[in-house]
Amino acid sequence: MSDVAAHLLVVDDDERIRELLRRYLVKQGFLVSVARDGDHARRLLEGLEFDLIVMDVMMPGVDGISLTQELRKTLTSPILLLTAKGETQDRISGLEAGADDYLTKPFEPRELLLRINAILRRVPDMPASDTGPKLIKLGPLTYDAERSELQNGDDPVRLTSTEVQLMRIFTSNLGDPVTRSQLAEELGRDRGQAQERAVDVQITRLRRKLEADPKQPRYLQTVRGAGYMLVSD
Repeated sequence: MSDVAAHLLVVDDDERIRELLRRYLVKQGFLVSVARDGDHARRLLEGLEFDLIVMDVMMPGVDGISLTQELRKTLTSPILLLTAKGETQDRISGLEAGADDYLTKPFEPRELLLRINAILRRVPDMPASDTGPKLIKLGPLTYDAERSELQNGDDPVRLTSTEVQLMRIFTSNLGDPVTRSQLAEELGRDRGQAQERAVDVQITRLRRKLEADPKQPRYLQTVRGAGYMLVSD
């Protein structure tokens, strides 16, 4: 990210939590807008661009997971979900919907800040790796490693910030397996089985964009006992 203050959108139906988060994040140097529900968030997103969205899952009307799914059709800005549910499947559902990370309530504001900064660090502005090819052919797709852009012919394929970071890791290790624990670490996640499962979900999402048949991947392969590996034509 550049030195310009990142603009965050906080979406939460609880006015007290919304205001506490706004005040805290402003003190940390961010520009912060707030929305009281999904419809309010949609209206703000029609006219403004945000560097990151912090969104509660349990809201009246459209919930956070459904709104994440909707936004991912057109939006690449990273999304951090706040959830009162600690069950693994609820967290996985958020990642499958397109969220970049999640945080379970109640949480310490400092932890939220660490998660936000970790996500913003992986948003491109980062230079492409000096290792590996700059243009990578994946069947009908072409990935430009310098621009962090994926094209299907002349049509761009939208990548989330986490997917861009995964492609950066894989293109730097083209043809070599990368372990799940290494991916979790480079994505700014804590190590552990739950976080490695979260990596698996992100891989599944990325395969849907890279593969003609995601269930039988040709390019983003699983290497048994070693992790995942990207290969090109």
